[in-house]
Amino acid sequence: MKILALELSSAQGSIAWLDGERDPFAVSFSNDRKHSGLFFENLQRCRQQFGLPDLIVVGLGPGSYAGVRIAIAAAVGLRMASAAKLIGLPSICAIDAGAREYCAIGDARRQSFFFARVTRGRLLEGPTLHAIAELEAKIADSPVPEPLAQFPQAVVAFPSARRLGELARDQVDEISDSQPLEPIYLREPHITTSKASRASTIIS
Repeated sequence: MKILALELSSAQGSIAWLDGERDPFAVSFSNDRKHSGLFFENLQRCRQQFGLPDLIVVGLGPGSYAGVRIAIAAAVGLRMASAAKLIGLPSICAIDAGAREYCAIGDARRQSFFFARVTRGRLLEGPTLHAIAELEAKIADSPVPEPLAQFPQAVVAFPSARRLGELARDQVDEISDSQPLEPIYLREPHITTSKASRASTIIS
């Protein structure tokens, strides 16, 4: 099975192509606004070299909302051209942690952090939101491969498209592609209305 994996949930983006047990194409690049073109340059290079996939897998986060949405949009477009199966998996399950089980933490802003426990490439717990004191107690004895200066036991690691592709290969028969892909949200959407739009002025 030819698998294309797209991962843009963190500061390090990656793309991988897996064919059988081989992964002949795997590339990582900076994933921020200054380097947004690198994703499409590498995706085009992968497409030109290998053609169309049978399966496309996208990392759904949690992480960069914009990055995940870009990856989803690109994957949807490629599926229309290739008729490939399209699935999404949590990005935090695709960290090369060198262990069957690990915990991942990340900055969720507003003085809160997310926590997740992963075992054998599957979410065992989370992701859940916690204040810093709650999280410190939760991870006291846990291996945590996610960069946060507040937690000295943490190890810097990023999700990997290659690992994402391996997980998709192992789980493809368990995952339906009938549902639209959505990023993993840590909070409910919050919409504010500008003052100017709250009232209308009628001039006669």
